[in-house]
Amino acid sequence: MSTQAAVVERPDMEYVGFWPRVGASIIDALVIVIITFPPLTMVYGWSHWTDERFIAGPADVLLSWVFPAVATVWLWVKTGQTPGKMVIGAHVVDADTGQRLSVAKAIVRYLGYFVSMLALLLGYAWVGIDPRKQGWHDHMAGTVVIRRRPAWPEPVAFRD
Repeated sequence: MSTQAAVVERPDMEYVGFWPRVGASIIDALVIVIITFPPLTMVYGWSHWTDERFIAGPADVLLSWVFPAVATVWLWVKTGQTPGKMVIGAHVVDADTGQRLSVAKAIVRYLGYFVSMLALLLGYAWVGIDPRKQGWHDHMAGTVVIRRRPAWPEPVAFRD
């Protein structure tokens, strides 16, 4: 008796590639900016945006670092989607089971983002060449990004 689980193919699903994920990341960054810009400006003033310090103070740490991390991990665990992934119809799932992420996998994936930034963002670019479209952060956490395969293109029909 084999101890390996059967592989279940899902022809209705596809791995999400590099460019859609870049678009989703841009949307996520814009959402974070829209949420954090007003309180950071209220706490530190307009000079915060030209300040050369990496971290301006405790509110900066909470709003610029802790909030995005907690929100992203929470969204991955609860829905498998950040706002950007919602727009492109993608979900982050466990690479082995296809199920939602555990908190531990979501945290490893988030921390893996920083590893993916190393070597001129090579860990993100890896999505473009990996057979399952996994970046280094996905490999570290054992995750994939999937979406329902589009039903198009539909055949073109013209009237006589």
